[in-house]
Amino acid sequence: MSEAARFQIVGLTCRYGGAVAVSDVTMEIPRSGVTAFIGPSGCGKSTVLRCLNRMNDVIPGFSLTGRVLFDGEDITTSTTDEVAVRRRVGMVFQRSNPFPSSVFDNVAYGLRLNHRLPRARLELRVEEALGAAALWDEVKDRLDTPASALSGGQQQRLCIARALAVKPEVLLFDEPASALDPISTERVEELVLSLGKQLTIVIVTHNLQQASRVADRTAFFLRGRLVEYVATVAIFTRPGEPETEAYVSGRFG
Repeated sequence: MSEAARFQIVGLTCRYGGAVAVSDVTMEIPRSGVTAFIGPSGCGKSTVLRCLNRMNDVIPGFSLTGRVLFDGEDITTSTTDEVAVRRRVGMVFQRSNPFPSSVFDNVAYGLRLNHRLPRARLELRVEEALGAAALWDEVKDRLDTPASALSGGQQQRLCIARALAVKPEVLLFDEPASALDPISTERVEELVLSLGKQLTIVIVTHNLQQASRVADRTAFFLRGRLVEYVATVAIFTRPGEPETEAYVSGRFG
């Protein structure tokens, strides 16, 4: 495994019941920068993403073969503590899912669950997380407000702050802006770019322009296969595979 790699996926095949969703995927994800997964619906990109923090475990009938190494350790084994993996590998979902509580309590949730922090330290960590999610200035006087009172874009950034509060090493985004307006989408993209300088970021997106704007590397999936995985500028300007060229030029998908 390359020292520059955070994840090494080796021969990954995933099934839901008897149906193969991902077939023999092998790739490395670097420690730094943003990696995008693109491809049409049902191509396997979200399945691969969820293998990086064992989120597929909660889906009945899911099984896999192959290996997923996280900092050199295979996290697919039965002895792996999936909760410990998810502490290190946070995730932001397609639709914002704030808890039915205040802005403060949403961000503090994971900290209270995993740490016993004095109140002053807890408040500082919440402020840091909201700041990192570019939300502090908008909510600092509304910390006791229900999270449901925030706009859709603010709720998504709140979910990002909640993930950041426990200081993950990796942050996974599954279509994080698909339900947002253009201005909120721009803010989320700016945030992804900023976080990519500090964390390992992997983002699944149907929006090819979004991938071209935020990602350093892009992987194209089709019918459960990894077709091509190269620098983003190359995949959009000189794709090496005919299927990739057809997809990024809009001929299908």
